[in-house]
Amino acid sequence: MADLIYQVDSLVKSYNGRQVLSVPALEVQRGEILGLVGPSGAGKSTFLRLLNFLEAPSAGRIAFAGRWFGQPDTLPLALRRRAVLVFQRPVLLSGSVFDNVAYGLRIRGCRNVRSTVEAVLARIGLLHLKRAASHTLSGGELQRVALARALVVEPEVLLLDEPTANLDPAHVRAIEAMIMETNQAAGTTVVIVTHNVFQARRLAQRVGLLVGGRLVEVAPAQEFFESPQTEEACAFVRGDMIY
Repeated sequence: MADLIYQVDSLVKSYNGRQVLSVPALEVQRGEILGLVGPSGAGKSTFLRLLNFLEAPSAGRIAFAGRWFGQPDTLPLALRRRAVLVFQRPVLLSGSVFDNVAYGLRIRGCRNVRSTVEAVLARIGLLHLKRAASHTLSGGELQRVALARALVVEPEVLLLDEPTANLDPAHVRAIEAMIMETNQAAGTTVVIVTHNVFQARRLAQRVGLLVGGRLVEVAPAQEFFESPQTEEACAFVRGDMIY
């Protein structure tokens, strides 16, 4: 289907015989922002890793841009590069901020690397740190560099794992504005994992709830927060602790 970027079918992920994720079915529309919420340990980060094809499912399959990927399969590098994951605890390469952000462009053989990198660093408020060594950065600066490193390659899909967890309110607003701008101006599909329900409500068109490794509800954001359908979603929206 031309309007779908992801399709998930009977997806299961297990480690050492313990099932940590079960998603019977999910479709992600091109150009949408999908928020994934739920308690710690619910399988949200694992799901992002599978969507980025960093790991293979234990059972089931995922389609990306119409091509199915299952347990024994690997996707061509050119296809995998269309989706970029920003980890909750990103690791930078040794070297400068500029070198880190430029890396993806250089391995792709892109031109105009300097001007492209500087433009992204300016958007994210880090141009003044372009020559700074990566090991000197604060946690919030490191997180913003990781986001800049993802944005600079203009991915078709941006997968974000708690992208504002270490940021102050002003930088949270700036990063959220960049996510919205990237989605609206470039049509980038965004899947964002967040513990911040207010952030999910601000950014996402649809919200999915993972509990105990199970995807228990997916709905338009307003419907999810105002009239949830499952007991787990009702408890989550109320702010009750759920496991």
